[in-house]
Amino acid sequence: MTDATKIGTTIRRRERLQGAGLDLALPYLLLAPAVLIVLAVLVYPLWDGLRASLMFYRYGKPIDFVGLDNYLQLWTDAQFLNSLWVTVRFVFFAVAIETVLGLALALFCLREFYGIRLLRTILIIPMVITPVVVAIVFRLIYASDAGMLTAFSEAMGGGQVQILGDPLKAFIGLVALDVWEWTPLMFLILLAGLQSLPQEPFEAARVDGAGAWRTFVDHTLPMLKPVLAIAIVLRTIDCFGTFDQVFVLTRGGPGEATRLVSIFGYDTAFKFQQTGYAAALFVTVGLIILAFALFAVRMLKRAGPE
Repeated sequence: MTDATKIGTTIRRRERLQGAGLDLALPYLLLAPAVLIVLAVLVYPLWDGLRASLMFYRYGKPIDFVGLDNYLQLWTDAQFLNSLWVTVRFVFFAVAIETVLGLALALFCLREFYGIRLLRTILIIPMVITPVVVAIVFRLIYASDAGMLTAFSEAMGGGQVQILGDPLKAFIGLVALDVWEWTPLMFLILLAGLQSLPQEPFEAARVDGAGAWRTFVDHTLPMLKPVLAIAIVLRTIDCFGTFDQVFVLTRGGPGEATRLVSIFGYDTAFKFQQTGYAAALFVTVGLIILAFALFAVRMLKRAGPE
């Protein structure tokens, strides 16, 4: 073998090795921007929040390391426990009503008739409106002096309608706002689930003479359970973080009737400047939501096909 042949063989071998190395590194190079973005917007804030929850702050500056004292203080704080209880009640009533209404609307819109596409489009409009705008509109509706409910009541011979000034009515009004805005999300998820169900069981039920209610109970609901569970879990997790609507509508009032955990955490961090305590609060709530999600996933696996 001549020197020129040896040199050519060496060059080709080096090019193959370089090409193989580039092929191995290319996927990681393509993933690098996404990984950096995730680290910047997710991992670092999470790490910084965990670090802040172990510190005592004064006027935004860390003063001392207090370990788990902030976490221990949470479970003896009557205000936090009350806000957590208000949040749980709000999530329960809102998600339950949204699920029932969303399923009813999905079953109704499953049928094909004239104008059904327009109706489906109209039903999802509340979901695409900015939450702050929705809260402003409902604040105008609930206003006791010149709100729409008061105007309607006075036109019928009644007096002013007090919604935001009464604790129970304010809580119900907040639930009504959330139901109006987010029922379309449940409707969309459940409608997609209904449209994906196999038609053979329903055809067999019609042949056997089963009515609409028996068909729903024996076939539709059992087959829709996984989609229904996923919709409830997603909506519950999202509902726990409700902030915009409450902040604009009631700011947690009257009293503490609508003071959700998000509002209590906001006040703790920005109004009272207890940054470490607020960080511990949000980390605790995040762990509660994570535990709920893991429990729901386990239940879904047990309920799934063997």
